[in-house]
Amino acid sequence: MSVLKDKYQKEVVKALKEGGKYPSPMDIPRLSKVVINMSVNALVDRDTLKTVSDDLAKITGQRPAITKATKSISNFKLREGMAIGAKVTLRGNRMYEFLERLIHATLPRVRDFRGIPAKAFDGRGNYTLGLKEQTLFPEIEADKVKRVQGMDITIVTTAKNNADAKELLKLLGMPFANA
Repeated sequence: MSVLKDKYQKEVVKALKEGGKYPSPMDIPRLSKVVINMSVNALVDRDTLKTVSDDLAKITGQRPAITKATKSISNFKLREGMAIGAKVTLRGNRMYEFLERLIHATLPRVRDFRGIPAKAFDGRGNYTLGLKEQTLFPEIEADKVKRVQGMDITIVTTAKNNADAKELLKLLGMPFANA
């Protein structure tokens, strides 16, 4: 079992329950899924999309789904059905293992890191974090990267509001900025 999942079950649930805010144990917020999305310029060749897909597979340990454009946009030279990115949805043990690596190995490698912004909640208890390059992850060899690619990481929780989700993520060890 993942260390983060064990921490959630033994410490976080107990801490949230002691707050007296949740009448039922089923009301206690928990992590639902983590979605990682990498998009590329529509005009790039297929090799770039394959490289992005391979990098995402190395990072998450799961084969990504290729996302396609839903509508044509002439200004971007984008046609409906063109492959424009890759995404992975993590649940269960893989989700906890990925978050553990994100918190303890990846985020400390960010240059001049002072914490992640606390304003990136969507109002329904979900948090989205953007990273500028995939080389922050230890699984990616920086020497072999031809093109630096950013990604969006969305952490979906069962919390009803931002405050509950922030408390959950803070107890799990997310390093929020002191703003």
